[in-house]
Amino acid sequence: MLKLLKWILAVTIVIVVALTATLYGVLSLSLPQLDGKQVSKGVASEVAINRDELGQAVIHADNRQDAAYGLGYAHGQDRFFQMDLLRRSAAGELSELFGDAAVQLDERMRFHQFRKRSELIVKALPERHRLVLQAYALGVNEGRLQAGFDSFEYLLTGAPQLAWRSEDSILVIFAMYLDLQAATFQRDQALIQLESLFTEKMRRFLTQPSQYQAALDGSKLPPSPILPPELNETGQHAQVTDIISLPHFGSNNWAVTGQLTQTGKGMLSDDMHLGLNVPAIWYRAQLNYKENGKAVQVTGVSLPGAPSIVVGSNDNIAWGFTNGYLDTADWIELDEQAKTWVVTEQIALPKGAMHQYQLTMSEFGPVKYFNGKNYALSWVAHQPYAVNLNLLALEQADSVADAMRLAPAVGIPVQNLMVVDAQGSAGWQPIGALPARTNPSEVAIKKKEYSPLWQQNEVSRPRVLNPEKHRLWSANARVVSAVEHQRFGDGGYALGARAQQIRDRLHEKSQFSEPDFNQLQQDNEARFLAPWHTHLTQLLSATTQLQARYNNDLKHLENWQGCACASSVGYTLVQRFREALINEVFAPIEDEMLLHDSSLKYIKNYLEPGLWQLLNSQPESWLNGHKDWRSLQLSAYEQAKQRLSQQHGTDLAAWRWGEVNALYVQHPFSQQLPILGGMLDMPKVSGFGDTFMPAVQQPDFGASQRFIAQPGALDNAIMTVAGGQSGHPLSPFYRAGFEAYAQGEATPLLPGAIMHQIRILPEPD
Repeated sequence: MLKLLKWILAVTIVIVVALTATLYGVLSLSLPQLDGKQVSKGVASEVAINRDELGQAVIHADNRQDAAYGLGYAHGQDRFFQMDLLRRSAAGELSELFGDAAVQLDERMRFHQFRKRSELIVKALPERHRLVLQAYALGVNEGRLQAGFDSFEYLLTGAPQLAWRSEDSILVIFAMYLDLQAATFQRDQALIQLESLFTEKMRRFLTQPSQYQAALDGSKLPPSPILPPELNETGQHAQVTDIISLPHFGSNNWAVTGQLTQTGKGMLSDDMHLGLNVPAIWYRAQLNYKENGKAVQVTGVSLPGAPSIVVGSNDNIAWGFTNGYLDTADWIELDEQAKTWVVTEQIALPKGAMHQYQLTMSEFGPVKYFNGKNYALSWVAHQPYAVNLNLLALEQADSVADAMRLAPAVGIPVQNLMVVDAQGSAGWQPIGALPARTNPSEVAIKKKEYSPLWQQNEVSRPRVLNPEKHRLWSANARVVSAVEHQRFGDGGYALGARAQQIRDRLHEKSQFSEPDFNQLQQDNEARFLAPWHTHLTQLLSATTQLQARYNNDLKHLENWQGCACASSVGYTLVQRFREALINEVFAPIEDEMLLHDSSLKYIKNYLEPGLWQLLNSQPESWLNGHKDWRSLQLSAYEQAKQRLSQQHGTDLAAWRWGEVNALYVQHPFSQQLPILGGMLDMPKVSGFGDTFMPAVQQPDFGASQRFIAQPGALDNAIMTVAGGQSGHPLSPFYRAGFEAYAQGEATPLLPGAIMHQIRILPEPD
């Protein structure tokens, strides 16, 4: 028997080794070639695609069109499957890869008809931009094909690789619209439902302005005079459910003028907050080309699928973005006389099958039925001016004034542009598509209120250039003045605590360097949760009996460190108590909203002032069956502890924030097939931040990159990216740079020593 067991074990080992070797061999076949010489009919003159030790692509070309080809070639080699998912997601074409499981998601995307819109946009582009897209697409296709073997993602799904087309690059930008602005119309839909179920007074109470306001001009929106509305007692307790915290796609950026730097040059910081996946969303690149006889060098991060540098520096200026959250969407309530029609969208399934989706349209936009009525969505992403390639012009801007002049014509989701230049100037302005209509609304409007100005892009925009105190900041909260707020509306602003903390930090010093900005990007002081720490401590020590019951908890609270620090148990207790209390207090509203296919999750970041008002006034109608407000709060605390016990064990010492909020960046395939995690995922890292502080970090969400630059002095510039360059797990660049990101280290912006070179020569006539 023992010999048989040994034989079985030996055979098993041989099989495992053979399978591993086979898998490795198959994967190796799809590795891109990083060195060599090729020819292409897509370039007018030689293009060099270099890579440094991080895999950063350094493109040398004689013109912008050839540079687009080179960038496309590198994207096609390293990121094609990621690009494929982006275009398919935006177009509602994932079902062709994943079958029936993706049909509902595809129907939600087909509601916007982005494939058709992309095709129309490409036709309307100026010729120079169409040629850039064509060159980029050819580069993508030649780059993806040069390995001669499909990448592992296509082997696993069994799906064919489809050629990249010019309109696919427009779809990639539409994918960013969905990430950055879908919450705007989802929020409005939730507010329509909330007002219908609980009155306008309740809507205004739950969305009242908070104390956390940090507009650049210092203006404040007045606090709401509304008392907590009474809730109807039904005699039954509402079920307490988790009001999900939606990722607040956004970012931090700030800038100082040359008055506050040793070099006299402006300095910029930018860290864009997005979902963290493998591969990372951004791709490091440097483009070198000539334009009108002038040499251009621009270094930063690109979005695989698009031919531009999104955030970076050309050594004259440096620029970065945060999501603007101005109001870019309205629901129009349709009456019975409204003209509508139905179009059929064909959704492809594997093996040639088709699924038909019936979409109702109107003159205002696509139609959705909710709240017992038909509503049409008018969203800036549906307008012809939503997407263009005018962002390319920033690559050649010489000054802040030049960049701000270009900003209104750029077709991207509206962002807070922060820009500095080598002369020491700094400026802020909204950049991107912004409807010219002047009556934004949080709830539905009537047909007669619809403005034809929706069809025009707003050219008159607020701006701040070289402020008196030499400091600028934005962090997804309101940046515009209180007066401008009435004009541009609220598209789902962040609470503002993060912006306040950045503003206050900037006023603590009179001179800044790159290390200072890098430290501020990772500031995890818990200023926002400090009042909650005090409140929870008082709650648990209100009586001698409670002190005895929660003695261990109180010790951890006493030593909470006042930060989202990895070793802090007290921070975990405070953070999770607040989350559970929101669920408990607003359960009667959330329960009713869920019954009508809606949720408070879309306005959760607005609930803070109302929550404190309820804790202070303690209305009986909000108790939801509890004896008193102390009992309600203790119940919430126990619910928080119960969930922590289920997830991390019963020992409080194991509830360290670094473990509870550990950063775990995964590949989409390993989330479905955990056995692939060891090969595909980034290593798990102790958590180092949270939500309402500059160091934004959740397990799969946070700063997707950290950029700091003084144009004209880029030797000290920083660009740290949350992942490697390549999407191929056997590539040396698959994880390159992630450890530095996880440890908060500063990775240089400029390329290092060149390790590889591909030369693309024009095909002979």
